[in-house]
Amino acid sequence: MTSPAISLQLYSLREAIAADAPRAIARAAEAGFRLVEPFDLANTAAGLGPLLSAHGLSAPTAHARVLGAEQAPIYEAAAALGVRTVIDPFVEPDRWESAESVDRVADELAEAAETAATFGLGFGYHNHAFELSNRIDGASALERLAARLPESVALEVDTYWAAQGGEDVPALLERLGGRVRFLHVKDAPRDDAGVLSPDRFDQVPVGEGALPWADILAAAPAAEIVVVEFDEFRGDVFEGSARSRSALEALGARA
Repeated sequence: MTSPAISLQLYSLREAIAADAPRAIARAAEAGFRLVEPFDLANTAAGLGPLLSAHGLSAPTAHARVLGAEQAPIYEAAAALGVRTVIDPFVEPDRWESAESVDRVADELAEAAETAATFGLGFGYHNHAFELSNRIDGASALERLAARLPESVALEVDTYWAAQGGEDVPALLERLGGRVRFLHVKDAPRDDAGVLSPDRFDQVPVGEGALPWADILAAAPAAEIVVVEFDEFRGDVFEGSARSRSALEALGARA
């Protein structure tokens, strides 16, 4: 297994960025990160490049809602920022309820990847819970998607949301195999019944909840980057992100 690099999803810092973007980016670097993953790229890329450069940060991946959008401006912004892979982070839940609909999503993602390639970019998809909780012919909708995607479309598996969708995350990653090139990582506790907390405010740093991180990383040997993220966090999100980074480094990932 190669040692994946550690990145930070800037969505975690959205409130700090809205209040003072230069200071927020500086604090991300102070927390020990060298890589970041921008979100809503079409609307946030302007001005981000100089901020990243000023603090020795780069953005090999970025999130943007691509399906249904005008793609050229997104890919142009990504290329200008030095992004290598654009990842669509969300396709509406009702599109994962039937085989026919999932197959159409696969076709659209494949077309988006073809367009991305003309800009010199890779392309991927990031899951939430509904792609796993929806079952088609006994398998998750995400697995049906993966089986129908060309190799040009990578998967960025959000481990927390996969667990929320009812999956044994290491087993899912093993089934998906080399298609998984990126991971989103955040943790949460389980209740007395063994259910992972669905409250986004219960998210905690990697290693401080119930997810089996050593097994997760071992099950995704093709993952190039693990991306620290919080949808919500009750404490200081910079400090929490740094704790996740330290835990991942202890597991063999590299900052």
